[in-house]
Order: sequence, then structure tokens, then C-alpha cells
Amino acid sequence: MVVPPDNGPSMNKLAFGFWGFYFGMTALMLAGSALAFVRSLHRISLNAGLSATASSFFVLAFLGGLPIEDEDTLARVLAHIAMAVSGFLAYLLFSILGLLDRRKVRYRTRLALMLLALGGMAAGWLLAPQQALMLGLGSAWFLGVVALGISVRSAYRGDRLAWTAVLGVLFMLLAMLGLGWIALARGQAPWQVHAVSALSGTAYLVTIAAALWTRYSYLVELHQVMALGPSYDPVTRMRSHTETGQMLGDVFRSHRNEPVVPGMPRTQDAAGGEDAGADGAREALHRPGRFVGVMVVSIGNLYALERLHGAAAVNHALFVCAGRLQRSVPAFAETGRFSADGFVLLIRNCSDSGQLIRLAHRLGARLSKSVALNTSLDASRRESEQTRWQAEIGIGVLLVSDPAAKASGALATCKAMSRAAMSYASRVAWFDQASGEAVELPVPETS
Repeated sequence: MVVPPDNGPSMNKLAFGFWGFYFGMTALMLAGSALAFVRSLHRISLNAGLSATASSFFVLAFLGGLPIEDEDTLARVLAHIAMAVSGFLAYLLFSILGLLDRRKVRYRTRLALMLLALGGMAAGWLLAPQQALMLGLGSAWFLGVVALGISVRSAYRGDRLAWTAVLGVLFMLLAMLGLGWIALARGQAPWQVHAVSALSGTAYLVTIAAALWTRYSYLVELHQVMALGPSYDPVTRMRSHTETGQMLGDVFRSHRNEPVVPGMPRTQDAAGGEDAGADGAREALHRPGRFVGVMVVSIGNLYALERLHGAAAVNHALFVCAGRLQRSVPAFAETGRFSADGFVLLIRNCSDSGQLIRLAHRLGARLSKSVALNTSLDASRRESEQTRWQAEIGIGVLLVSDPAAKASGALATCKAMSRAAMSYASRVAWFDQASGEAVELPVPETS
């Protein structure tokens, strides 16, 4: 990036600082679009990446970042860039607003924008270089004003997203005005112009990113619905009870068919066998072979919450707890909803019981944090009708090695242990085969 020296070294540093902030935001937006692409959200990724790339190329060119020494040639190139990029950004904005859903409208809009850009470029060659640049900037501003008018019309027709677009277009017009000043008065623009232009450009990127996410966020849920079908639970956005049961059955069947390692010491699951309670769980860290890690998380005070505040508050509580759980578990852990007040976690080929214990303590601490729950479905009254609520969490942990173990027995034992764990300080229970009882697994001391 080349920022012209304005009124001294301090002004140059300030200009670099503001534009560095802008390009940093561009990098974040591109990273976000790459993450969306990895998660199969290709439409979000494409629109976000193109918006960030096109606007940043516009900024870079008008700041003097193109390797063109001749001022007349640079002016004509900038005029072409202004027309082409503004038309492209206007097309993306119309797409975000949902105005191009019909094929005929999309074709006509694309054709009109292309004719406007090509006509402006051709007319620019009939003018002097500086006049061509002013024509390019004028065309870009004209398209911005048109986009602003269309956004305002969509907003008054009931599209709440359009108000975000209106704000974004206003920021874009302000940034474009400042960049035009910088390009026309090369080396003479004060640092305040750089500051306003950079901040306006950054605000434009933020509003466009917000509009994109609002418009296409349903694709996140749609991806899960398509993967899980009718077994998708819309409250927790996890596997439903039925799908979770099928998942557990598949895992235990594959575990039953695994070959047994000769001479392998074996801990038994809750259906019977020997273990050494909490100490046995920690000793399992050094045992060879493959195990199935099972964890049931129960919430003990959902019934009381429903009696006090209704089903809407319970749904909100389940939604928050499920989100916290999914953000806390490792990628290889499989999760699902289990019973009306709990969740189940499953780790295949788990040979490290210490991993399960640490994960259980982390989940207990995360899910026990208080949350402000909405107690009314009326959006206009949510601020005044909220209550602080803290989940009463209990976690049962089981490490299954017996190939004959059944999923139903393991789940029943884990569920019972999670109930017992609610009375423990650590909120984590492990089944002690020696005594036939659930024992507490206290939080390990850190040295």
C-alpha cells in the first residue's frame, strides 16, 4: 500500500495506521469467508470474499498501490476501476437483498450494470485523463445512490435487513468520496481525509459481513437438517433422541466386533465387572486397547424452570446449554440429545480415561454458568422480561471395554450417575465396580 506523504511524517504515520486497520479488517473477513467455505457454506464464503476483495482492490488502487508511473495512464485506469468495481459491488448488494432471485431480473440487472460500466469507460476516452477519472467517480457515486434508494425502498417494504444495507451504502459513499479526493489531489489530502475514508471503509465491510450472515445464516441450520433429516432436533440443533439411540447402537455394535488384544487388562462397564472407582479411572490411562467413552449430562432444574416461566424459557435454556456443550467438546466427540433434560457424548476408541475426566470437569464448569433467559416470546418485551438462571448440572462418566456391553445398559448407568453427581461438589461421577456405587471424581489439583 502506498499512502502519499501529506503534511509531514506524523500525518503519514497516521494515514498508515488507519488504512492498516482497514486492511486488517479485510484479512479477518477473508479468513471468515474461508472458514465458511470449509463448513460448506459456499454462498456466504463467495459473497463475503468477493465483497472484501473488490472493495480492497478499489482502495488499494486509489491509494496509489498500482505499479503505474504515468499520471495520465493511472487516472484512466482508476476511472475504469471505479466503474467496474462499483457495478460489481452494486450487483452483490442487490443479491444480498434478495432482489435477483428471479432469472429475468437477474439477467436484466447484470446487463444494465455491464452496459453502464462499458459506456462510461468508452465515454472516458473522449475526455482528458483527469476528467475521465471524475466521470468514473461520478458513475460510481451514481450507482451508490441508486443502491441506496433501492435499499431504502426494500426497508420500507418490510425487509429489516435492508436497513443494514442502507447503513453500509452510506459508509461506502463516504469512503468513495474520500478516496476520490485522495486520488484527485495526489499527495495533498490531509490525514483527516484518510482517517474518515479508512473508518468508513471498515464500517462498510462490517455492515456487509453482518448483512451476509443475516441473509444466509439459515444455511448453517439447513446443512444440519439435510445431514440428519427428520431426526434433527431444532431446539438444541443436535441429534434427536431417536438419532442418538441409533448412533449409540452403531458404535457399540462396531465395538463388539473389534478384535480383543491378547492379555489386555479389561475394565468392565456398569453392567457388571471390576474396577477401582476413581483410582481405577485414572489408572486406565496406561491400559492398552480400545474403549468407548460415554458421558451423560443431566440438567436437574428444568422442570422447576418450566413451572415458573413456561416452555419458552426451557427451550431457551436447552438452546444455550447445547450451544455451550458443542463449543466445549473436541471435534472427535459425537453428541446428541438424551431424554428431556440431558445430552450424551460418545468418544470412539477412547483409551484415555483422563481425557474423559478433564472433559467432564470442563463441561460442568461451562454449563453451570448463569445465563439471562427470555421469559416472553414478545420481542418488544424481552428486555424487561428476563431472568437469571443457572443450570444444576450432573455428569456421569463411563469407560466401556467389554465387547458384550449394551448401549442401553451403559446409558442407564450413566444417566443414574449423572443424577447422583448433582449432589457432588465436582458434579462428576464415576461408577465404582468394587462397591457398586457411583463415586465422585474431584477436580484434579494443579501444581
